[in-house]
Order: sequence, then structure tokens, then C-alpha cells
Amino acid sequence: MILSRKELIGLTILSLLILAVLPLALDTFRLNLVGKYLTYAFVALGLVMCWGYGGILSLGQGIFFGLGGYCMAMYLKLEASSVENTKIQSTPGIPDFMDWNQITELPFFWEPFHSLPLTLILVIAVPVFFAFIIGFAMFTRRVGGTYFAIITQAIAAILTILIVGQQGYIGGINGITDLRTLHGWDIRTDDAKLILYFVNALLLIGCLLIAFFVKHSKLGRILVAMRDKEDRVRFSGYNVSSFKIFVFCLAAGISAVGGAMFALQVGFMSPSFVGIVPSIEMVIYAAVGGRLSILGAVYGTLLVNWAKTSFSESFPELWLLGLGGLFIAVVLAFPNGLAGIYTSYVEPYVKRLLSKKTEIIPGGTLPQGSPAE
Repeated sequence: MILSRKELIGLTILSLLILAVLPLALDTFRLNLVGKYLTYAFVALGLVMCWGYGGILSLGQGIFFGLGGYCMAMYLKLEASSVENTKIQSTPGIPDFMDWNQITELPFFWEPFHSLPLTLILVIAVPVFFAFIIGFAMFTRRVGGTYFAIITQAIAAILTILIVGQQGYIGGINGITDLRTLHGWDIRTDDAKLILYFVNALLLIGCLLIAFFVKHSKLGRILVAMRDKEDRVRFSGYNVSSFKIFVFCLAAGISAVGGAMFALQVGFMSPSFVGIVPSIEMVIYAAVGGRLSILGAVYGTLLVNWAKTSFSESFPELWLLGLGGLFIAVVLAFPNGLAGIYTSYVEPYVKRLLSKKTEIIPGGTLPQGSPAE
């Protein structure tokens, strides 16, 4: 069973919200903003699986978001750098930033990104392979907890520095910009942005279903047991490091899909989405939504980014303080995030309301103490 009745209702409500309500209620600009927020929700979902269920706090998920985004951006940049489009360059047929840095030949690691099918594979394969290397190196040596969080944060900082230093090969601090078409289809038009929004939303729903499947499988139960009593799981004969590597790679793959969709919807990718700050923000999305709630990851991401946008528009000088206050209030007052608020306050009220309605319908039970007819 992939979904319980409660989860099915929750997923249906969320699907209606992002597939019907928001597209009908918002203009193109605002809907495109929501689409960008939903790309971050992939990372928050991966963190729920990795941190909430696996007990592995990663402060470097921006690594995998960025790698997925860079893979897609490299394909889009090559398509925008055809000989016809770059005939004014010293070396036509290569990205403009390479020409500016006097590189006269396309680097070998760019060659696979001439193919769209291969690019789609690499969008997942490259981040997952990178996550596997990190996970294998750390978990087989039983590195976890705070040490693992600090190491992933350090890796995010190192990768950002490496990207910034490679101005001629991957755009450096400016990133990869001026992305125009996807297999000949102009992605800059309003119609294209609307289509990409729905593709993004459907992919997110698909990833939610994968997360629910893992949660309800035997693997999910082992992950929870490993999170709570790791030594007991190990003494039961399970290879704990293998399960940790799997869920870490799963989170990386989900995050990478979000990064690829970000590059498509926003039209660029830069190292600012790979470093420490965005990675910590992504942890906050999961924390606000509830680190044990798969659906809460999406709601938390939407709430935090909506608050961030609203504060920055209304109070440009105070928005950082307001956003910080929101984070502190949620963490102190509601440590289980939005999911905890729903479970503690909303759900009991809904149950009482439904029970009262059941008592007064024909064939139901009269409320206790009511006069008999």
C-alpha cells in the first residue's frame, strides 16, 4: 500500500492547490515564482527522507541541486551556442564565456551534453554518483551526526570555490546564463513557462509518490529503526551503512531533479545555489514543514519562500530580520513544523466536527443527552 487514506487526501489537496488553484489565481509572473519555489521543494523532500526518516542531517544538499542544474544548463548552453548564434565570436560554436577566456576548443566533459537523452540521464547520475562517493567514504567509517553535517557543509563550500575558480570552463561566479531553447523549443515565452510549471509540479508529485512508497516499504521501517536505534539494527544483522548510502543517494537524486527544473524555469544556474547558505535555507524549508512530513516539505518550502518574497517587497531593509523571526518562532513554538500544527490542533478539531455530523445524520446516533423524538 503506497498511501494511507489520510495521505491520499493530503496529496489530493496539495495536487489541486499546485495544479489548479495557483495557476487560476496567479498571473504569469507570480506563477513563475511559485514554480521556482517548487524546485526547492524537491530538496526539502529529499531532506525529509534523508534527515527525517534516515536520521542523516546534510547541510550540503545544495551540492546536488546545483549539480543537477548545471547538467541541464550545460545542455541548454550548448544549444544556445550553435555556430550560427556565435558567429561573431573568435571561436564560433562554443559558449561565450569560453571565448571570452580565450578557450578555443570545447572541453571533453561538455561533449556528452550535446545529447538531450544523455543529459537527462546525467542530471540524475552525476549527483547520485557524487552522493555515493561521499556516503561510501563517510558511512562505511561510521561518520554521522554533527560530524557528517559539518563535512557536507565543507564540501558545499569547496565545490562553490572550485566552480567560481573555473571561469573559462563553467562560467565561474556568473554561472551559466542566456539559456534559450530546449531541443529547439523556446523556453523564454510565457506559454513555455506555464508548461514548464506543470511539468515541474507533476514531477514533484511523482517524487512524493516515490517517497511515500519508500516510507511504507520494509526499507522505510528499517530507516526509522536505524534513526532511533542504529546499534540495535546493526546487531540485528543489517548493513546500516548500505541503507544510509541508499537514502542519501535517493535524496541527492530528488534534489537534482529540482535543480534541473530550476535551470529550465529560471533560465540560468550559478554557484550561489551550491554553497552553504542555500543548503542551510533548504534545511529550514524541511524544518518549517516538519522533518517527518513528506507533504509538509512542500508546504514549508512555499511558506518560507512566500514570506521571504513578501518581506523583501514590503520591508526591503527589515526583511532579513522578519524572516529570521519567522524561523525562530516556528522552531521554538512548533518544533514539528506545519505538520505538527496540523496534527496537534487542526486534525483533532476536524475529527470532532466530523463526529458531530455523523451523530445527527439519519441512521446515526443522537448526541448524548438529546431528547428522543
